[in-house]
Amino acid sequence: MSERRASCKPDFPILIADDNDLQRNVLEYVLRKEGHEVAVARDGRQAIELFTSGYFPIVITDWMMPHMTGLELCRAIRESHQDQFTYVILHSSRDGRDDVQTAMQAGIDEYLIKPVAPEKLSLRLATAHRVLKLEQALKRKLEEARQLATTDSLTRLYNRVFLDERLPLEVKRAIRYDRPLSIIFSDIDHFKTINDSYGHQAGDEVLKNFARRMKENVRDEVDWLARYGGEEFVLILPETDIDGAMIVANRLQRVVAGTPISVDNREIGVTASFGAASFSPRSDIDAATMAMELLGRADRCLYAAKEGGRNRCEGERLN
Repeated sequence: MSERRASCKPDFPILIADDNDLQRNVLEYVLRKEGHEVAVARDGRQAIELFTSGYFPIVITDWMMPHMTGLELCRAIRESHQDQFTYVILHSSRDGRDDVQTAMQAGIDEYLIKPVAPEKLSLRLATAHRVLKLEQALKRKLEEARQLATTDSLTRLYNRVFLDERLPLEVKRAIRYDRPLSIIFSDIDHFKTINDSYGHQAGDEVLKNFARRMKENVRDEVDWLARYGGEEFVLILPETDIDGAMIVANRLQRVVAGTPISVDNREIGVTASFGAASFSPRSDIDAATMAMELLGRADRCLYAAKEGGRNRCEGERLN
């Protein structure tokens, strides 16, 4: 049975690496005619430069090339882009069994003997397309699972798991770049009374509204929020000292207290207390220890705010 032209929607750009001008040009012509986006390299070194500066999930490479062979190119791709799968097709005039085995051991996904008929190439690209689509779908599923594991289902903020993982990394970054870091612990005042008076459904609406107001009043894609548990929330403020943190805390306190929350046509007055803690990096600081210390100090400042009458802010700078 003859091989028929496979239908392969050209979603993925292709990088061709071949030092033979004729073969490279023919391959480029065939692929462009089928609608593929194509980039070409005349040797392995140029190919890896193009690859690292662009997006090429499919690479078709010759074996023997100047500066870098096709197998060396494949190894370089595997080593430098481990978080992104690339389908590598080797086309070569070497047709021995040992040659194929050597290529596969180097990480080649498909081995084609020159000259390659357009129908056969189209079939192999269809296979590459299916593999890449499956890999994309798997990555989406993994990302969805990660988000579910690190996101609070009610408020859609990060949860305690994410906070425990991410805060030490923020401390490390602050130490590395010698920048201040602050956190704000917040707690909705008399939340139990809200639940008792209006019901738990109204309490959930208060929590969601509170989280939304907090998120709307901090720096997008810089500051980040996590629900610590119950009615407690933690705000992380990179590159912010204690003075800046107190400005943010007082602004949030006014925003929350200034506008009642509407639940089932009822206006519920809500206030919150805030405790801020900040540190300036030192080389002798352990990131995990400092993360715990920051949380502890902010929690103590929050307790002081509540002891001082609630609906207020307290802050402290760590030495």
